[in-house]
Amino acid sequence: MATISSAGIGSGIDVETLISRLVAAERTPITQLQRNTDGLKTQLSAFGKLQSQLSTLRDAATKLTRADTFTAATVAAADATVTTATATAGAAAGAYTVNVNRLAAAQSLASNAIPSGTGVGAGTMTITFGRYNDDLSSFDTDPTRTSLVIPIISGQDQLEKVRDQINALKAGIVASVVSDVNGSRLVMRGSNSGQANGFKVEVSDADGNNTDGSGLSSLAYDPTAGVNPGLSKQAALNARVNIDGIDIESATNEITGAIEGVTLNLRKAGASTTVNVGQDKEAIKKAITDFVTAYNGTITLLREQSRVDPATRGGGPLKGDSTVNGIQFQLRALAGASTTLGGSLDRLAAIGLEPQTDGTLKVDNTKLDAALGNSTSLRALFAGEDTGNASNSGLALQFKGAVDTLLNTDGRLDSRQKGIQSRISNNDKRGEELERRLSLMEKRLRQQYTALDATMSKSNNLAAYVNQQFG
Repeated sequence: MATISSAGIGSGIDVETLISRLVAAERTPITQLQRNTDGLKTQLSAFGKLQSQLSTLRDAATKLTRADTFTAATVAAADATVTTATATAGAAAGAYTVNVNRLAAAQSLASNAIPSGTGVGAGTMTITFGRYNDDLSSFDTDPTRTSLVIPIISGQDQLEKVRDQINALKAGIVASVVSDVNGSRLVMRGSNSGQANGFKVEVSDADGNNTDGSGLSSLAYDPTAGVNPGLSKQAALNARVNIDGIDIESATNEITGAIEGVTLNLRKAGASTTVNVGQDKEAIKKAITDFVTAYNGTITLLREQSRVDPATRGGGPLKGDSTVNGIQFQLRALAGASTTLGGSLDRLAAIGLEPQTDGTLKVDNTKLDAALGNSTSLRALFAGEDTGNASNSGLALQFKGAVDTLLNTDGRLDSRQKGIQSRISNNDKRGEELERRLSLMEKRLRQQYTALDATMSKSNNLAAYVNQQFG
């Protein structure tokens, strides 16, 4: 709530204006302190940006110290309709002939059609998992898997009810009902492909005959005993593929390990193609150019933040800062450093990363592409480690080590930021103290001028009375 003041009424003096000017004059140190604090906050923000940019540079350098960066592989199949392929770092380079003889498949059964909504009869259905031989004449039960026992009661024997009971078990069989003009069929599919994931269906039919194909026995399937062999729509099969003359068998159509570091995804049987594996030079080149981008971004930011404008004596918020100048010098020195570990590729300029007068690097793609053909030396240039002389280690290791030191807790940047923050805190405390003193001074001035106003008012009244008497 605003203070209502009548100071000056008795004396005729503009006391409010006089006090305001006196207070404004005394506020000058507070204004200067605030201006200094604003400058410190700008510096703190600039150091924050620099810290973020250095982190980006460190990440880019770190990527060039990792083995998988230089062992990245590219893979492609000549005919992607036969197989597709993916590769991991370190994949064995070469051209591989792949003949796909058979695709892996999951077992699938379909019952004969019965009128929709009609029941199949009561009893018990038992599904046993195991492996059929190639001609389905024998079946080896899998002792590690529990058989599925499905009781079917009268009135609950419709195919939809049987389907729901099978699916509720969630144990390796997926059932569905397919309907058309001929009626409905119960379809049972194995959840997984592979010869070891076969299954047979045995029933205990309430009509007393478990194999006559009538009632619940219409859902039975056991080709080893000649029970409803016609229900089979797809046998459980392993994939069979020949790679450079070596026969490979797999429970799935995903083949891993047959070619080192490569995964094949088989797509068509009875066909062949060539799979080519090579070094992923583009991935390596991108890692190097990303490093250049991060380095140039850091150098540019340092120059902008520390620039000096002789005409206006202004410049960036960090102009003249010794820490910033030191970082610029250190990074430019690293950009021109060398190592003997990469042989003829001994410095960044040797692979086309050429230092410019402003401290940035310019990429010569012709020289860089040529260097990519010498992956061993290129990797040593960046990631080679000299345990006896750290200054001779790979340049990416040198960059990473230098930036890590700058960004460490209690490192140069952290110490500089803490110093600025401490000065801001001190300014805030000093400003609060000056504000308290100014408030007290204003209060004291107002009391003094109020008393003076009252005294002058009395004097004026006395003078008026005397003048009246003489008059």
